[in-house]
This record gives sequence, structure tokens and C-alpha cells, in this order.
Amino acid sequence: MRTMIRSLIKRRVFCPAVREALEKAHHEVLGLSHTRSGEGLVQLDLTKREDVERAFEDFRPNWVIHCAAERRPDVAEKVRYLVSAAVHLPFGSPDSFKRDPEGTRILNAQVPEHLASLSKKLKYTLVYISTDYVFDGTSPPYTPSSTPNPLQLYGQSKRDGELAVLGVAGASVIILRVPVLYGPAPRNSDSAINILLDVVQDQSGKTYKMDHYATRYPTNVLDIAQFLVRLSETGPALARTPNHYLTSATPPSFPSIFPQSLTHAAALGYKKPIPPILHYSAAEPFTKYEICLVYAKILGLPHGHIIPDAEPPSGPGATTRPRDCQLYTRETEDLRVGEEGDASLGVSLFEEWWSAYLKK
Repeated sequence: MRTMIRSLIKRRVFCPAVREALEKAHHEVLGLSHTRSGEGLVQLDLTKREDVERAFEDFRPNWVIHCAAERRPDVAEKVRYLVSAAVHLPFGSPDSFKRDPEGTRILNAQVPEHLASLSKKLKYTLVYISTDYVFDGTSPPYTPSSTPNPLQLYGQSKRDGELAVLGVAGASVIILRVPVLYGPAPRNSDSAINILLDVVQDQSGKTYKMDHYATRYPTNVLDIAQFLVRLSETGPALARTPNHYLTSATPPSFPSIFPQSLTHAAALGYKKPIPPILHYSAAEPFTKYEICLVYAKILGLPHGHIIPDAEPPSGPGATTRPRDCQLYTRETEDLRVGEEGDASLGVSLFEEWWSAYLKK
């Protein structure tokens, strides 16, 4: 199995986890970097179409995973790091808009559309990693067919990317929406969740006002990496995108959308075809303040310097965020690609994982 992973994110949290999981599963993995080359890496600018097509034709991936991992709407970093492997994962940047809106739109919509078009020609499956921020957070939980209504530019750019890949007729495409991520990282600042450790550990006397308004569902990058490995081993994405996913607010049932795909899947021995949109998320809800309390408990540190803020963001410069974008994961569970072939997503418990990780 050949997989390409592409990350446009400077911070290295998600992409290394996926690449390591693929390599352990004996995938042939190719790394792509926007600025670097070396062992296991090929330098490639995804905005240069001819170069992209040449690289893809040389490698001939079975899966390409396009990952968007930098999701902090108040962080205006440009996308810089890319990895490509037997699965190709490109990453997007939430608030690059503040510095380079046109560049972000190219990366989040035009590049994915090109990759989807290439999937027709080269016969690979494209996995486009999207975000729970395509929803407005007013009526959770959200199913894959719930109507998106992003509140800020990052969510809108990711929705533009979704529409771009879904709009390529005949492409083999899967959109995987994920929430905020955490996991092993070189620096705590590499993750919007990990960085809260720095707040808890800062016992200098400085006080922090911490969000206690928005609910998040932090999900471990290691869990998603393992899920992507198992997903890529189930076979190609048999379902093609119906127009309903582009326009309809209340879709018909899954079997009525994909009757031919279901028959094809059964003939090949699959329990179900892979639908065009999947959700992967942990189920435990936390505010950022509650996450700080978990860290303080594990580390045995006082947390009086952290002040809960239960008010919605307001005022000049405030970043609009959805209040609760819980992702409904039943369709993903029904694929039964758990480690034992069951419906489990294999999601880590937040406090349990951090307790073990911080005590290493």
C-alpha cells in the first residue's frame, strides 16, 4: 500500500503521528515538505500543479491524506510543513487569512480540488481532513449531513475545501472532520490543548483568564492516526459523492443514497462502503478551564491563578468560536474498522492518557 501524507502545518503534532502509524503498518510512505528535502522527504510546492502531477505520477499512491491540523483561529501562521506517504495528508491553517487570505484560500480550496481531480486520473483515494468548525455550535451533535454554517474564516475556508473536493465528479474522496487535537509534541505550543500545560505550570504569580464558555472535545492524534491506518486497509472509497452532500439540508438514508455502492461493497466482502463524509471525535466534553483543572490535578499544582471566564468572546479583536460543535460519530463507528473489527473508534480517555504521558 502506498500512501502520501501532506502537512502544511509548521507545528508537528498530527502529521508525524500519522506517518509513524503508517510505517509501523508497513505502508510505503513518502514525505513531502514545502521547504525541506532529505531522508524520507521530497520538497514540493502543492500550488505548482505540474510539479505535483509529476511527483504523484512517479509515486503512484493508493491513498492521499490532506491534513489540516493548525486550527487555532487566533493564530495567524502560514502553512509550511508537508508530509506525503502511502496516504496523503495535507494540512490547512485556520487563520492564515489575517496575513495571507488569498494564499489560504488557494491552499484550502484550490489545492484540494486539484488533488481530487488527480485522484480520478491516478486512481487513489483522497482523504481531506476538515474541522468541526464548519458548524456554528448552536445545535449539537452534528451528523456528517448536518448543514454547515461556519462562524469564522477558518471554518469557512475548510468548508470551501470540502465543497471543492466533493464537487469533482468521479473522484474517490473522503472528508474526515475532527475536533481540536492533542498528543505527543516537541513543544506544548504545537497544540492548542498541550499549551494549557504551560499555563498550569506557570506558578510565577501571573494570572490567566481562561475560557469556560465553549465546549471542546479534545481528541488524541495517535487515535486518529491508527484510525486512518485501519481505514486505508478496508479498501478504496466505494461511494461517490451524491449532489445531496453539496445542497441538501436533510438527506435521505444512507442505503437509499448509495444502493449500487452497497451492492458493490458486499460483493467485495466489505461490510459497508466508505461514505464521503466521516466524523472522528472523542466524546468527553471540556472547556479550556476544565482542561487546566485536569492538568493541575495530574501535576499536583495549585490553579488559583487561572480564572474561569464563562462569557462569550466579545470586544475588539475577539475571535468568534462556536460554543459546542460536538461531532456525531455513529456513521464512522458503523464502518466497524476498530482494532478488533468492532464499532469502537479506539478513543483515548483524556485524563488517563495525560496521566500516563506526563509520568513517563
